[in-house]
Amino acid sequence: MKFKWKLAFLITIAAPVLGLFWKHASPVLENFGTAEDLVFADIAWLLTASCLVLLMTPGLSLFYGGMVGKKNLISTMLQSFISLGVVTMLWVVVGFSLAFGDPIGITIGGDTYGIIGNPFQYLFFDQVAELPHKALGSTIPFILFALFQMKFAVITPAIITGSFAERVRFIGYLFFIGIFCLFVYAPLCHMVWHPNGLIGSYFGVLDFAGGTVVHISAGMASLAGALFLGKRNKPHHEPSNITYVLLGTGMLWFGWFGFNAGSSFGANGTAAIAFATTTISSATAMMTWVLFDRIQGRKISALQACIGAVVGLVVITPAAGYITVPESFFFGAVGAIVSNLAMNAKFLKKIDDTLDVFACHGIGGIMGMILTAIFAGKEGSSLLHGGIGVFASHMVVLIGVCIFSFGMGYLIFFVLNKFVTLRVREEYEEVGLDISQHGESI
Repeated sequence: MKFKWKLAFLITIAAPVLGLFWKHASPVLENFGTAEDLVFADIAWLLTASCLVLLMTPGLSLFYGGMVGKKNLISTMLQSFISLGVVTMLWVVVGFSLAFGDPIGITIGGDTYGIIGNPFQYLFFDQVAELPHKALGSTIPFILFALFQMKFAVITPAIITGSFAERVRFIGYLFFIGIFCLFVYAPLCHMVWHPNGLIGSYFGVLDFAGGTVVHISAGMASLAGALFLGKRNKPHHEPSNITYVLLGTGMLWFGWFGFNAGSSFGANGTAAIAFATTTISSATAMMTWVLFDRIQGRKISALQACIGAVVGLVVITPAAGYITVPESFFFGAVGAIVSNLAMNAKFLKKIDDTLDVFACHGIGGIMGMILTAIFAGKEGSSLLHGGIGVFASHMVVLIGVCIFSFGMGYLIFFVLNKFVTLRVREEYEEVGLDISQHGESI
């Protein structure tokens, strides 16, 4: 048994052993409310929303699995599914602390704006209590807030898998998940969603449910992965099971209501608006996508309808609770056209992004952020409700996030490949990853 597998096993076992003997500190009570502050309707909704977001990862596994060739179906689905295990453990041990611990960053005008959280503050969910945190989910138990956020962390690296499907070694991917979450996802999450985060607090950038944190970061890292690993030996394949894609799309659409409407952190009007804008954007994007395909001379297909629907969900995510229902139509239509053009662009076709993750999640997330910076209805938060300076601030952050996510993603692939070869051997790629990596077949 090679050392890398022993190392992975030891890391996995170390967490529960250390957790068993970890001496938990008493919660810092001034940061928490009382049991009287809990709102049971909000708790019920966030429990439900957390379940919905968890369902998205199995949905993504079906969505991706149906798109790849038959000899890589199981491996592709497992790459999404295994994220539930890796990220959940990592989030409890240190990920949540890095994302939502007290800010470690830069001081501007006497105030500290966080780049990353204190990694020791909530180690093993230390101080994550049944009481509500005053700044983070003031009407729900703090542990529920932590678990809801965990589901976002789970699906982000799973999204990336579509870019290098059919050619990555499973052990390398396992290490990639952990490193990506620590060095890309957690800092972005902190900077955008922590009350004192640099991007959200200082630059005033809005991201209601993860357009920047999840989709842009995953999309740019996907582009880095596709470039680093290179083209497959046989880039063209027939999708293995379109019915899986349809089922996965339905699960994603259903789960996305928790993703977006749950990000209101309460059973309230904002949740209802986010629920409405989410489904309307997705429906509009699906119809725009297939009809745009048709006028380009391409047939209307179930596969493309599903891709269009998911793009609509991606585009609306950063703005779901900040815009009106009529505006959500526009988000879906514009996002679908731009992502469709990107997916069929000749220069992007030269990059073997297996399942077009960059075109759908990267470009979709970028369009969502741009449109949010134009239309978000919160006063002082967009071009229409704050002026050109607010819009410019969003665009500066957009460029910075893209560079950071791509650069860090490529660096992770580059360094990790020095220790664990990421690409499978040519003969393993030929026989398929299901057999060569897992000894299973459909």
